[in-house]
Amino acid sequence: MSSLHPPEHAQILVIGGGPSGSYAASALAREGFDVVLLEASAFPRYHIGESLIPSVRYQLRFIDAEEKVAAHGFARKPGAAMKFNQFKKEGYTDFVALGHDNNAWNVVRSEFDALLLDHASVCGAKVFHPYKATSIAFSSTSSASSPLGRPTSVTWLHTSCASTNQCTGIMSFDYLIDASGRAGIMSTRYLKNRRFNANLKNIAMWGYWTGVGTYAQETAAEGAPWFEALTGMFCFADESGWAWFIPLHDGTTSIGVVMDQKLFRKSSRPEPLNSPSIAVLPLLPSLYLSFLELAPGVKKLIGAGTLLQGKNLDDSSDGTIKTASDYSYSASSYAGEGWRIVGDAGAFIDPFFSSGVHLAMTSGLAAAASIAASIRGDCNEREAADWHSQRVTVSYTRFLVVVLGAYKQMRSQSTDVLSDVGEDNFDKAFSFLRPVIQGNADMGPRLSESEVQRALDFCTNLFNPTTPNQHEAVRKRIEKALLDVTAPIVNPSALDEIAPFMLGADDAEVETKRVLAKINARRVIHQDHSGLHSLEEEALGEGGWTVRLERGKLGLVKAPTASDGHC
Repeated sequence: MSSLHPPEHAQILVIGGGPSGSYAASALAREGFDVVLLEASAFPRYHIGESLIPSVRYQLRFIDAEEKVAAHGFARKPGAAMKFNQFKKEGYTDFVALGHDNNAWNVVRSEFDALLLDHASVCGAKVFHPYKATSIAFSSTSSASSPLGRPTSVTWLHTSCASTNQCTGIMSFDYLIDASGRAGIMSTRYLKNRRFNANLKNIAMWGYWTGVGTYAQETAAEGAPWFEALTGMFCFADESGWAWFIPLHDGTTSIGVVMDQKLFRKSSRPEPLNSPSIAVLPLLPSLYLSFLELAPGVKKLIGAGTLLQGKNLDDSSDGTIKTASDYSYSASSYAGEGWRIVGDAGAFIDPFFSSGVHLAMTSGLAAAASIAASIRGDCNEREAADWHSQRVTVSYTRFLVVVLGAYKQMRSQSTDVLSDVGEDNFDKAFSFLRPVIQGNADMGPRLSESEVQRALDFCTNLFNPTTPNQHEAVRKRIEKALLDVTAPIVNPSALDEIAPFMLGADDAEVETKRVLAKINARRVIHQDHSGLHSLEEEALGEGGWTVRLERGKLGLVKAPTASDGHC
C-alpha cells in the first residue's frame, strides 16, 4: 500500500487488481496520470486460468514487465496440443515456429497476478489492498452512453481493518475503470447489461497433481499443455466437453475437466453454486476422477501421478477438488462517458483457447489508450468510449467464434449460435472474413445463421491435427507465401485447387491441404493472438481510430485511410 488509506480524489480510479486492472493502471501511471487502484483481496490470492498465449509477451513488453515475468521462472509453453478425435493424432500449435522467444508461459496465477500488481505500483499507481469498492455514485446528468450519469465517486471498505471508525471512506475520481472480475460491479449492479451465451454454460472441475508425465518429452514441444475433447464412455457424457493438462513451475500440474452444466446434473452429484466464487465440495473427488476417464490422453499423461490432498490455494480451504461455474458472457457495452469496463468484469469466454489473460490485457490497454486520448484531446470522451467498447467487442467476438467452432467439432453437431454472437458483433469482428467464406456476390446485407456456421467451420481448421514435422515437410514442397500466417485469408476453395497443383502428386495432398487450411484459419486471430498489431492497425469507432502505442504519447490516432478532422 502507498499510504494508510486511499486519497480523497484520483484522476483515474481502477477497481480490481487482476491482470486487466493492473495492466491498465501500469499503462496509465507510466504516462504520468494520477492512478489509484483498489483491490478487494489481499494479494497474493488464488486464481484459475494458468495457460497464456504468445500475445501476452508483447503486451507485457509495452509496460516493461516482460523481463520480470520471464525471469520469474514460470513454466515455458512452446505451443499447445489439442486432440478432438480419439482415433486421430492430436494437433499441435507451435508458438516458437515464429521465433525461439515467441513462447508463452503456464503460470501460477497467485504469483503472476501479484507480480503484475506490484509492477503497477512500481510504475507509479497508488495500490491499496484489501480495499473493496462497495458502491458507485453518479452525477445527475445522463447521456446515451451513460444513462445513469457519469460515475463520480466510490465508497470503499477496508476489509481487514480492525477499527470500525476507519474502515470505510469515499473517493471521487475523473475516470473509472471497472476491473472487478466476474462480480462486474458496473455491468451487473448498475448497467444490468450482462448476457450469457446459451451454448457455453459449463461447469469446470480441477485439481493439482504431482509425479505425472510430460507431453512430447525430448522434443521441441516438451512441456506443452494438452487439451482433449471428452469421449462418450459414460451414460451422462456425450462428447460435450474437454479436459486440460497444464504443467506448472512449482512441480504441480493443473488437471481439469469442463462439461456442460446439464450433463453435470445428470451425474446425480451436488453441483457448484452459480456464484462466480470457487466452490469446494466434499463429494467431488470421485466424480472428478470418473470424468477423467473420459480423457484417455490425460489419463495416460497422469500415469502413476498423485492427486494433491489440499494444495495451499490461498483461499482458506483445503479441498482436493475445485469447481466453478464456467459460463461465458458478454455485455452490450463496455464504456461510457467517464467509465470503462475491462477483463472479466465485462466478458468471459470458455477457457479452451487460453484467451483469458490476453483479453484482459487487451481491454486494459484499450481502456488506458482511450482515457489517455480523452485527456489529451486526441478525440472527445464520447468517441473515446465508443472506440473502447468496439475494441473489446471485436476481440471478444473473434475468440468466441473460434471457441464455438471448437465446440462444434467436439459435439459433432450444429447449434444456433447467431444469437450468442450477435449480428452487429459478427459484422465488426469478421467483416474481412465474410467475402472469403461466402463470396461477395452471395453476401446479403443481413447475416444468416448458415453464414455463421460456415465461419465456425472455417475456424475449426485452426485445430487441424498437424505436427511441426508436417508443417516443415509442406514448407519444403510449396511456396513460402502460402504458409505466411500474416498474409491475407484465402478462399478455402482456392486452397483445394492450390494443393494438388503445387504438389503434382496425390500422396501428400491431404497433408498439405490440412496444413494450409490450419494456417489460413490462424490468420483470423493472428493479429490478436501474436502481438499488438490489431490495436495499431485495425481502425474502429466513428472516424476510424487506432492506438498510438508510444510511451509518453499513448492515445488514439486516426487511421491513415480515415478522413481528416476531429472525432
